[in-house]
Amino acid sequence: MNAPGPGAEGAALIEGRSLQGLLLIIGIVLAALTEAFASSVLALGRNDMQGDTHATPDEFAWLDVGYTACKLIGFMSTAWFLARIQPRNVIIVATLVMGLACGMSAFTASLDLLTVLRVLQGLAGGVLLVGGQALIFIVCPRGQQPVLQALFAMGAVVAPATLTPALQGWLIDSQSWTWIFFSVLPLALAATGVLLVAGVPNVALPAAPRSDAVGMLLAFSSLACLTYVLSQGSRWDWFAEPHILGATAVGVAALLLFLGHQLLSNRQGLLDFSLFRCRDFTFAFIVSFVAGAALFGSAYLIPAFALSVLAFTPTDAGLLLLPSGACFIGALLLAAYLIQARGVAPFATVPFGILMIMGAMWMLSGSTSESGAPDMMAGVLLRGLGLGFLFLSITLIAFGKLTPENLACGIGLFNVGRQLGGLMGVAGLQTLIDQQLAHNAAVLGAHVTAGATTVIERLGSTVAMLQGRGLDTLAAGRASLALLGRAVSGQSAVIAFDVAFTAVVLLFAVAAPLLVCIKVLLARHATGPEAKYPVQVQRDHHDLRSEVSGK
Repeated sequence: MNAPGPGAEGAALIEGRSLQGLLLIIGIVLAALTEAFASSVLALGRNDMQGDTHATPDEFAWLDVGYTACKLIGFMSTAWFLARIQPRNVIIVATLVMGLACGMSAFTASLDLLTVLRVLQGLAGGVLLVGGQALIFIVCPRGQQPVLQALFAMGAVVAPATLTPALQGWLIDSQSWTWIFFSVLPLALAATGVLLVAGVPNVALPAAPRSDAVGMLLAFSSLACLTYVLSQGSRWDWFAEPHILGATAVGVAALLLFLGHQLLSNRQGLLDFSLFRCRDFTFAFIVSFVAGAALFGSAYLIPAFALSVLAFTPTDAGLLLLPSGACFIGALLLAAYLIQARGVAPFATVPFGILMIMGAMWMLSGSTSESGAPDMMAGVLLRGLGLGFLFLSITLIAFGKLTPENLACGIGLFNVGRQLGGLMGVAGLQTLIDQQLAHNAAVLGAHVTAGATTVIERLGSTVAMLQGRGLDTLAAGRASLALLGRAVSGQSAVIAFDVAFTAVVLLFAVAAPLLVCIKVLLARHATGPEAKYPVQVQRDHHDLRSEVSGK
């Protein structure tokens, strides 16, 4: 028997007031868009921001580390906020903090102040994403969740992966990186206004656990260290650098202490380990690491290849991903229709998503230095379709059976897994590209010898071409050598990125069978608490009551 959806009275309210329900969804999606702009600002605006702030790469790294680490903390702490404050108020406050922090960032070039503002943006972004998704699950009918979660994914997943790079690239080329931050402020105000107008019931969530200052400190220490290691390790050749090794040791030690503290806290800490009694959530949590690596890894590779190898402008690099947003949205809506209207099991679309992403990366692995946007478009579009089929399904698998008591905690933990998976995926790809660049340059350089016939012919034709354009013989000879070296470096980069695209294919080729085995093992080793879990869901859902706030 299917468990009734959470917040039955709140669901009836939303059904009875379709306009209010629509306003609620619009407000949450707009709030998610503010995080999409803030989270992806460094992808294309890094060089411009670093130049204007006069920051070294090490100093500038803290803008990224501070944002990501605090976003992870926001994911984990949202359940604590939601149990004490009405969910809509939590989302509104987080959205306003995001808007104000971004607005202030547009008017300063102080690195210290920008770091503080990025910390606030990360914390607010994590809270509003988890709070918004949890509120949709709580007050909206369970039968409508596939479509509603697809709409939420458009703001939380599709926008940072496809829409914001195009808009941000145009703003950087035509205006300045400050306009990216400034554009978040009116978006945040619009989201706040819509959420204030929307009629949302007051939700009586289960009692919150006590404050866990020790757990919060250990979690922040661990996530900050591990985020720094994963985002900066490639630049420092990983454990060859003592401070990377030290940060890793501190991060792992803090993580182990945090997990031990949570186990001893008897469900009074940040984590609720009863989540893992649900086999579906456990499986989806594991998949979230792989899905995060695919989303963030491919979102890193494609613009990086376009900017560094194909010499695209930021606008062109952003526009390269934009058409895939339509495919992403189309796949989300198609998957929602199949699940909601046709009764297709969410797990059924996961293999299609994996196969499409593998096919897309395989197609992109054949790119050359002569490739253009039309040559890469088929792979980019197929990637969008695959991500759409994958993300909605694992979202519904993960949260479909969670109780109101641990729903927000489950959503936060799932997002932590996706973010960490993305960090690990990008770190692995960066390391692979760096190693391939050095290896390929050495191999290709070994074949470019002074006495080789092909080299002599290449240099001779280049010298003749440069002399025809007015250079003297000596200058033309030097320029021809420089151009030959640049050609070798460019070809090394092409090969490195093609290997990285292939690595994503191999990741899924290895992960897919493992995930199937994990799914089978979880099904075979069902325990007593898992068998009782649906009954508990019904009891908790029956006890949850909603009442209309002053409207």
